[in-house]
Amino acid sequence: KRKQRCHDVEPVFGNIKQNHGFRRFMLRGKEKVAIEWGLLAIAQNVRKKAA
Repeated sequence: KRKQRCHDVEPVFGNIKQNHGFRRFMLRGKEKVAIEWGLLAIAQNVRKKAA
């Protein structure tokens, strides 16, 4: 599982942080952060499909 994690999950977070400049959430509260993270995930998936 540990070996597989390196290939599946972490590059996505690195891509969001490095290439798209996301460093911190703009909103406060669990519900608002969940919405903001969902939007980031949707944007990542759209970029991935478009490429």
